This record gives sequence, structure tokens and C-alpha cells, in this order.
Amino acid sequence: MASAVGLGASGRRGLAPDRHGGDVFVCDIFDALPKDDIGSMEHPVFSLSTRPDLRVLEYAHNGVTVTVVPSVRGLATMFDKDILIYCISQLMAALNAGRPVSRELRLTAHDLMMATNRETSGDGYQRLREAFERLAGTRITTNLVTGGVEATTGFGLIESWQILRATKGGRMVQVAVTLSDWLYRAVLSHSVLTLSRDYFRLRKPLERRVYELARKHCGRQPEWRVGMGTLAKKSGSASPLRVFRRMIRDMVAEDHLPEYRLAEEPGDILRVTRRDLVILPGEGPLLKSATLETAREMMPGWDVHALEAEWRAVWAATGRPKLRAPDAAFLGWLRKRGAASR
Repeated sequence: MASAVGLGASGRRGLAPDRHGGDVFVCDIFDALPKDDIGSMEHPVFSLSTRPDLRVLEYAHNGVTVTVVPSVRGLATMFDKDILIYCISQLMAALNAGRPVSRELRLTAHDLMMATNRETSGDGYQRLREAFERLAGTRITTNLVTGGVEATTGFGLIESWQILRATKGGRMVQVAVTLSDWLYRAVLSHSVLTLSRDYFRLRKPLERRVYELARKHCGRQPEWRVGMGTLAKKSGSASPLRVFRRMIRDMVAEDHLPEYRLAEEPGDILRVTRRDLVILPGEGPLLKSATLETAREMMPGWDVHALEAEWRAVWAATGRPKLRAPDAAFLGWLRKRGAASR
């Protein structure tokens, strides 16, 4: 059975083409699904601009403060974040497999570009190099908790990077990346969520940002509501609210966000619902908290709520049968799911 992650968006208009024929993660389709850290999904860290952004970003919400300072090359962008998502994905795959991990990763540039649906042309390699430079140069000061540690900390999104091997023409082949301790703690504490692979096909930075917020806040719930003003703040948008509102309305009309559907409601509210989980509150099989704890033990390193949502989607797609023992049914499905990923 295919993973529920990424279903439903492949054929919708507005997404960038799948440049590599769907061969991404073929060998590790379950173990190396895209993962994102919860901290930067919750709070704005990356610029939504596609041009060099030299602003200092200031954000404060519910006791969390974030200050983002650019280098001379500008702030790291939502597209630069692809590199961090790829690194997190590889580390989580290693942790799930019981392999040792460290803050320093050695990456094959071509694999990274394939996995994140980037162009592998000469310009593509140059843009990748510029992304590394912005990630290393952007400095963050925040009191955001990662891995259970709360401290006001200043750091770069990556500590360092180095081209280890290049072609005669100077194109990078292998790269060494050292992640910030802040981000590495998030990985070790499993403070990550699985993304749809169609995330990398979203063309606009705001689309990617809204998807992140939907994934973080809607999650396994049937729906999530947020005021437009709060959404604008949490997205990190620099546009006036009237312009931001129009951009969101365009997204609602285009309707190609992976996994989630957007709708505007009275009172300047955006409603987010899951595409693959059209189950109303109180409807469908309910699982005990002890069952989810068992699931965590069975599938260490996995997002059990995402697994539950996938199972519920299968239940809905198979006619919503009445389950006498939903907890046993879920754990039985989970055993098959785990066996398929090995």
C-alpha cells in the first residue's frame, strides 16, 4: 500500500512538475520521507521573498521571540530550507534504522537536488551553492525550546558547509554540512513532522509556508481555523493585510495545496481541512492514548499522529466499516505498515 503522504496533490494544476519521474526516495520511500523541524514550522524563520532580503525580521508570539539577521547575501529563503529538510530526513532515517548520527553530514549534491525536486543544471548547482551561503550567513536569536531546552540562543541555520569534491568545472559533487546544535537537538528529540513530497513542487514561498502551518496546526485533526491577521503574522509575510488576504484567496481558488484544502469563512477566518481525512469530530474509530503509546514503541522515530491519520484515511476509503476493536485493528495495520518499510 502506498504511503498517504503526498497523495491527492500530484495531478492538480499549479504545482511544479515532478522533475525526476517519481524516482525520489524509491529505495527509502518509508525511511527517508521528508521531515521538517516543528520549531521553524511553528514560527517564521525564513524569508518569503524571492529576491535578496536584507531586512532584520522580528517576531514575538505567546512568549516566543525570534530575531533573524541576514548576511550580505540576504536572509535564508523558504527554498533554501529544502537543504535543512533533506538533512533532517536523512538523520531521521538513520535514527530509525539504529545507525549512529552526528551534526556533520556528507551529502551528494545531485541526490539532494533530486530529492527536493530541484533542477540539476549548471544554474541549479549555482543556486544550491548560494542557498548554502545564505543558510550559513543568516543568524537567529531566539528563546524557542528545542529538545526540551529553553535558552536564549544565537546561531546560524547551519554552522558550516564545505565542498569536499567538485568537477573540473567547479560544480559541487559532495558537500559536508554541519547543522546548528539547535536544529540537531530537534532531530534527536524527534521534534519533527513528515511532509508531503509534493511540498517541493509548490512554486510560491507563501504556499510552502501556509502548508507548513497547516501541517503543524491541523495535523491529524479534521480542521483548523485561524484569523487572517494571526496567519499573516505566523507566516512572516511583510505584505499589508489586504494584500496578504488577496494572496490567500488566490490560494483558496487555485486549491493545489498538498494534503489540505483552504476555505475562507465569515469573520476574516481561514478554515483548513484535510483532503484525505474528511471525518467530522466524534465520527470514526477512536483510539485510546495507551494504543498511541504502544504505536510509538512499535515505530520509534515515526509521527504516530500521522500514522493514525493515514490509517483513518484507509478506513474512510474502504467504506468506513464498523470496527469492533479499533485499537487492535490499528495495531495490526501498523505491524503490516512497519514490515513494509523494512
